Amino acid sequence: MSRMLTDGKDLLGIRELSRAHIELILETANSFKEVSGREIKKVPALRGRTVVNLFLEPSTRTRTSFELAAKRLSADVINFSASTSSIVKGESLKDTAATLEAMNADLAIIRHSAAGAAHFLSRVSRLGVINAGDGSHEHPTQALLDLYTIKEKLGRTDGLKIAIVGDIAHSRVARSNILGMTKMGAAVTVVGPPTLIPAEVEGMGCHVSYSLDDVLPEVDVVYLLRLQLERQSESLLPSLREYAGRYGLSARRVGLMNPEALIMHPGPMNRGVEIASEVADMPQAVITEQVANGVAVRMAVLYLLLGGGANG
Repeated sequence: MSRMLTDGKDLLGIRELSRAHIELILETANSFKEVSGREIKKVPALRGRTVVNLFLEPSTRTRTSFELAAKRLSADVINFSASTSSIVKGESLKDTAATLEAMNADLAIIRHSAAGAAHFLSRVSRLGVINAGDGSHEHPTQALLDLYTIKEKLGRTDGLKIAIVGDIAHSRVARSNILGMTKMGAAVTVVGPPTLIPAEVEGMGCHVSYSLDDVLPEVDVVYLLRLQLERQSESLLPSLREYAGRYGLSARRVGLMNPEALIMHPGPMNRGVEIASEVADMPQAVITEQVANGVAVRMAVLYLLLGGGANG
């Protein structure tokens, strides 16, 4: 749907979206959330369309969410994974795109360890492309489902104060959320140890703090990031215990927060590190709602990109 995105066929990052684009996606997701509550959770909006899950980096939650979204829209789904794809045998991403085109696929949802992989696939292919996470670059649908959850729970995004806590340097979720939250009128503060906050983050329109306790009383949303040890060198943190002590959300720290403030996490959680186990199960924690909303938001993105809005 050409009025949605800059070129009408791709969702490569939040950076390319305007506030109006984001609002369109969130409004469309509202109608699809109702579908997920029905006894028969399916509509024929994308019948005859073929969607490819091209996950070349391990993922269960995001891949499953996209697969559910596509199937609830009645699209056909092909699943590729890093362990089964011929890319492992030396086939290039460009060759894979040509293979998918020959199969008459309509859209590829790609997760890749290299930043820029989704943009590359979009350039070399006629397929529509959704970026499901590329390296430490962006993860746009995660940010969209987070914005949807915030708006659903608090009724607005304008004027909210949001803290994003943890491994900012290695987090594509943080980058997409900083871009999306600021575009939607929220004030964002990133919190974490200096070794995990990149110098360029203030240029993205957010504030920086190194003290979680100082920030918590002021915010409407605390967004905890998974500590991504697989993308770090060991020298960035003295120990997990010290990190949890300074930046983990404990029950004591929840006591510093506004009782109405939300606790969010993109998953999977490291219980006892970035979030205490009992905190993850508190009523303020909307982590399971984020997962549920992810299906509706991804249904909206697929519907808009594949011409559902134009075709009725």
